Amino acid sequence: MKKVMLMAAAILFSSASVFAADLHNGVAAADTAKKAKTAKVVYTCPMHSDVLSDKPGKCSKPGCGMTLVKKADAKRPAAKMKM
Repeated sequence: MKKVMLMAAAILFSSASVFAADLHNGVAAADTAKKAKTAKVVYTCPMHSDVLSDKPGKCSKPGCGMTLVKKADAKRPAAKMKM
């Protein structure tokens, strides 16, 4: 009888641990997805890095008028150039 109780407790503990770990992974995935959705795209002028916009368009500096490009993400490393 004691062995049966010990085995039942071990099974219960292990299944609870697996469930808790799975639940934690689901919450982490939801947080990551939420952060990805809230990331904003910023556009900047290639010649004037101080010109920033939340939508594409033209540079607002007089005489420039260059098309704004997406600003490179600071977290992502720049692409390597092949020579």
